[in-house]
Amino acid sequence: MQLTYFGHSCFLLETGGSRVLFDPFIRPNPLAKAVNVEAIAADYILLSHGHADHVADVEEIGKRTGAALVGMFEVLSWFEAKGLNADLKMNIGGAVQLPFGSVKMVPALHSSSMPDGSYGGLAAGFILESEGKTLYFAGDTALSYEMKLLAEQHAIDVALLPIGDHFTMGVADALTAAAWVQAPKVVGMHYDTFPPIAINHADAQQQAQRAGRQLVLMQVGETITL
Repeated sequence: MQLTYFGHSCFLLETGGSRVLFDPFIRPNPLAKAVNVEAIAADYILLSHGHADHVADVEEIGKRTGAALVGMFEVLSWFEAKGLNADLKMNIGGAVQLPFGSVKMVPALHSSSMPDGSYGGLAAGFILESEGKTLYFAGDTALSYEMKLLAEQHAIDVALLPIGDHFTMGVADALTAAAWVQAPKVVGMHYDTFPPIAINHADAQQQAQRAGRQLVLMQVGETITL
């Protein structure tokens, strides 16, 4: 299971013979100028919500690759009208079985609207189970007591959590979330892209060390093995 970071909250997970892209926001991201969007291959594109900083490159990548979109009913309906492959419409609590494993949509505390201002349904996160491992992609969210339920239902190996504060959880709340979902490894996301969500990396690592959690802050373009 390989994870590549394209900045902000965009990751490519290669697992079970499939390429799963999360929340593609690359071309408008000043920290991702070196990423070649035209070279990104995807079989599935998972969308946590409709904000522009999570869907900016969906249409381009989706049309080029034919990737199947996975996400909230309203978000996928919006892209379906643009001619994308959007049959895998979901809602909170639902799960789908895909060739690489299962994807379950779980709650996130955040707003959601589409780039044109239309209604984007509820914001969400995802639980992926593949190759004997469980990954939690939290999407944009605040700390929520419902996260404790995830640990009761799933043995989470790694959690991809927003840590930039201002619009989502900051580092302290993300580490609490990691404890609640019982994830030994945390991969940070949704930080440094814009001035309001810039973080102090050394301080973040010190907080994680005190909390007994492994915090991974990936470089844009970096690939790690999970």
